[in-house]
Amino acid sequence: MNLLDLPKGKSAKVIDYRGGRNVDCKLRQLGISPGRMVKVLRYAPLGGPLMLDVEGRSVALGRGIAARVQVEVSQ
Repeated sequence: MNLLDLPKGKSAKVIDYRGGRNVDCKLRQLGISPGRMVKVLRYAPLGGPLMLDVEGRSVALGRGIAARVQVEVSQ
């Protein structure tokens, strides 16, 4: 499942992400890397970014990059 499929309010563990060097750098700058827990706080309307909680920090992530992040829902 990718990050865009994660329902609002659900937590998940980042498994992997697809993309080149720029995607890798961007996600690591935001603290999103394999093994980290993320939670969707809200989806902005009209195709806007996602607001995520990344281990206690609020992070905005565009939908294009969010679609590349593979997550596993935590129980």
